[in-house]
Amino acid sequence: MPTTQQLQEFTQQVRRDIVRMVHAVNSGHPGGSLGCAEFFTCLYQEIMDYSTDFSMDGKNEDLFFLSNGHISPVYYSVLARSGFFPVAELDTFRKLDSRLQGHPTTHEHLPGIRIASGSLGQGMSVAIGAAQAKKLDGDNKTVYSLHGDGELQEGQIWEAVMYAAAKKVDNLISTVDVNEKQIDGSTDEVLAMGSLKAKFKAFGWDVVEIAEGNNVEAVLAGMAEAKSRTGNGKPVCVLLRTEMGNGVDFMMNTHAWHGKAPNDEQLEVALAQNPETLGDY
Repeated sequence: MPTTQQLQEFTQQVRRDIVRMVHAVNSGHPGGSLGCAEFFTCLYQEIMDYSTDFSMDGKNEDLFFLSNGHISPVYYSVLARSGFFPVAELDTFRKLDSRLQGHPTTHEHLPGIRIASGSLGQGMSVAIGAAQAKKLDGDNKTVYSLHGDGELQEGQIWEAVMYAAAKKVDNLISTVDVNEKQIDGSTDEVLAMGSLKAKFKAFGWDVVEIAEGNNVEAVLAGMAEAKSRTGNGKPVCVLLRTEMGNGVDFMMNTHAWHGKAPNDEQLEVALAQNPETLGDY
């Protein structure tokens, strides 16, 4: 079991990976990736039960589905540093013939990736299907998914939310990254959604809130609470409050870095704020 310090150091290295990957090809989505670094670190270093001997069926192991696939840099970094594929492969991000495309895909057969994602709104439906399949197979493992709060403006999400509650898909934990920002501005400015907690509860879900989504101890405690609520007839929603661009000061408190790469000078500033801990690729 990693210590809090080790999880923090892992997260710090993941942040270095994110800004280096996006900078190298002048393309990608650093903001949401940085904001979710603690969540992915805790998920793959502590929370989930999985095998790096990857198989698409995922039987007898926990599964994770990334719905907001544009934050692939954080996903790729954590998969690589968790042993799914060589860390050196991060250097191929978004390049021709790479397995690490801007949005995760399956035809490159990258270990850890079970669905092509990034067409927002679809990941919830896939996660529900996987969770129901586990029930049918007598598999008691848990299915996890992650969604952006702006993604919840998609109608398919709410069809899936309604379905999961009606069918008592209680082996599912769907986390929403509540950073209150999307590509065109704040979520309230683009399309205000009101209280997400009230909405999920009204649709029949159990809801756990993590107020400090950029604190590894808070993430671990909140996700443990979510896990304790599975198996009780309701799907579980985790509202994870994060800061877009967290860990890089000039990327924080703004939506501007949703999908913009740092230049050479900005990269050096970002790396200086996140000293190397595990070794760059």
